[in-house]
Amino acid sequence: MRNKVPKKMLLGFMQIHILIQAKKKPFFGLWMIEQLNSYGYQISPGTIYPLLAKMEESELLKKETRLENGKNRNYYSITTEGDGVLAIAKEKAMFLFNELNEV
Repeated sequence: MRNKVPKKMLLGFMQIHILIQAKKKPFFGLWMIEQLNSYGYQISPGTIYPLLAKMEESELLKKETRLENGKNRNYYSITTEGDGVLAIAKEKAMFLFNELNEV
């Protein structure tokens, strides 16, 4: 028996976490890596940055470049589209949570 959750499924969960954090406040990639790792994911820059780029391409996130300590840092925040997707994901997650409690 495999006790490993498929990567595609984990990426979906991570996208929800990313949208939640982006709704709270803009964030940069390294901070998100640390957040997701604290939730038990094992994520690297090679995973997070392509994921953030796809979410930006899908208009779920918007990127703003800020100059900090002489370096450019990209901050991500939620878009109106991302907020709508998050609301739907929240509703679906509540149904899923209820089902999980039944098994």
